[in-house]
Amino acid sequence: MVRRHPLPPASRHAPPRRWLISDPRLDPGVERLLAFVPPGSAILVRHDALPPRARWRLFRRLAACARLRRLTLWLAGTAHQAARWGADGVYLRQHDAGQAVQARRLGLKIAMPVHDQAEARRAARAQADVLFISPLYPTRSHPGIAPLSTAGWLRLARLAGGQPIALGGMTAARAHRLMRQAASQGTSPGWAAIDAWSVMAKEKYAQRAAYQKRKAVPT
Repeated sequence: MVRRHPLPPASRHAPPRRWLISDPRLDPGVERLLAFVPPGSAILVRHDALPPRARWRLFRRLAACARLRRLTLWLAGTAHQAARWGADGVYLRQHDAGQAVQARRLGLKIAMPVHDQAEARRAARAQADVLFISPLYPTRSHPGIAPLSTAGWLRLARLAGGQPIALGGMTAARAHRLMRQAASQGTSPGWAAIDAWSVMAKEKYAQRAAYQKRKAVPT
């Protein structure tokens, strides 16, 4: 079992507001992307299609990186599995909302997805700490699903309670815009992404390569 790593000081009281969601389509791989995730942020390990042993090995590698980077590590799955693996929190799908009591008993924070009012109410009843409300923008993760308006997203955030996290086509710039719009309503949202972290990493690698190329040119 992975020993649960100490939470960053701010995270002991407030859930993280920036999230990297692991996904097989991440390029470069999720472990290389952690260098671009600010300390105090969180990683949500999904990779649901991986065989159990491979998923456990990925989780163990990410746990070691998370300790070094001062990140919290959450697992999509059951409360029992998240506690056994040493996760800081569990991501419960809507059909697993009944496990919220067990998760709290095991000392886990709880995250849940929210796409509509019915799911927002279920997450509120489960007293979820973190709500992934999506999609705010068109995204490959929800093909064919109309994105929420900002007003609709904020309504679901108020209904669900907990720390709202915007998901779906999110970038840092879109997150900042949402924060400004939400501030007047007393809401302080966070954001999560899959592709945005890959784009950021590729831009950084390209900048680094261009810098090294310039240095190599004789003057």
